[in-house]
Amino acid sequence: MTLQTPVRNAAVDAYRGFVMLLMMAEVLRLARVAQALPGNWFWAFLGYHQSHVAWAGCSLHDLIQPSFSFLVGVALPYSIASRLAKGTSFRRMFGHALWRALVLIALGNFLRSTHSVQTNFTFEDTLTQIGLGYPFLFLLGFHPPRWQWTALAVILTGYGAAWALYPVPGPGYDFQAVGVPANWPHNFSGFAAHWNKNANLGLAFDQWFLNLFPRQKPFVANPGGYLTLNFIPTLGTMILGLIAGRWLRAAAPSIPLRRLLVTGAGLLAAGLLLHAAGICPVVKRIWTPSWTLASGGACFLLLAGFSWVIEMRGYRRWAFPLVVTGMNSIAAYLIAHLFEPFIVDSFRIHLGQGAFMIFGAAYEPLLQGAAVLLTYWLILFWMYRRKLFLKI
Repeated sequence: MTLQTPVRNAAVDAYRGFVMLLMMAEVLRLARVAQALPGNWFWAFLGYHQSHVAWAGCSLHDLIQPSFSFLVGVALPYSIASRLAKGTSFRRMFGHALWRALVLIALGNFLRSTHSVQTNFTFEDTLTQIGLGYPFLFLLGFHPPRWQWTALAVILTGYGAAWALYPVPGPGYDFQAVGVPANWPHNFSGFAAHWNKNANLGLAFDQWFLNLFPRQKPFVANPGGYLTLNFIPTLGTMILGLIAGRWLRAAAPSIPLRRLLVTGAGLLAAGLLLHAAGICPVVKRIWTPSWTLASGGACFLLLAGFSWVIEMRGYRRWAFPLVVTGMNSIAAYLIAHLFEPFIVDSFRIHLGQGAFMIFGAAYEPLLQGAAVLLTYWLILFWMYRRKLFLKI
């Protein structure tokens, strides 16, 4: 690895900003607008893509977490190169990686506990999942590509085999006791049943692991089916980002567009093939190996798209709002999780109860959300202008 200080990649910042904007845009409540306007295909389409799918499949909203994780990997080669150019030792860098991992885990638990009577120890959220895998990703950043591809293969095949070897619950299994309705239509049969909601290896681990921590009541199951062990295949997603980041940095100032596109299409096809064959369904909530492949492929294609438009075609001005958000992703994450109630209450107090009813009740969540989203961005723009970037 060379010691030249890397030039910042605007396409990566814009892609990250796009991801953070999708996350912050949850305040638009598009699904609520769609419910208020039944039969309207336009709002139904937008509402679907601002919601997580019930189990198998994917919406645009489902690509937020894998994209955020993927971009952690993309950024790592630039970060390592920058620190090496400044003469930072490996020991100090690894110590920082461990510290960063601990802070991300603690921050994830803090944000999950803001409305709890005590600390809500949980490890399935985005920040915690990244923190659990980050030290391993960092170590892989100092090894050649074959190590990264080998690590990815070992993670996905080993993890998939562990799930496949865990016995499928018998016909008397009480799905309702773990938060799954008796008539839930998304359960699989046959070999794919190893990946059913709250009836799998990951839940068995969490019923042991999460109950090691103090809780108001014993942990039984996550209502959404999310799992601590997701961090293992999520590390696979970060490794894919690491591979992409090394390609980008090695080719700079050129863009390895064909390599990004071919890899993205191949990964996407592999994930969908595993799903169609009934071997391993594409399920984001439990981060199945096929989801790692399919969502990783989508991330490669999105990165290729942003790189083509911004770096190759030179169309940069349009992306400025995204860059503002992308360069302060941790601040954007915290703002989105902590500031909404204060901003909404401020609007109600100073603008009146019906300030966003001008187009009727159906569009009130959208208009209020747009005002909140603009406020988020203005805070980030203020920070950008003053070079205030929150880093861990």
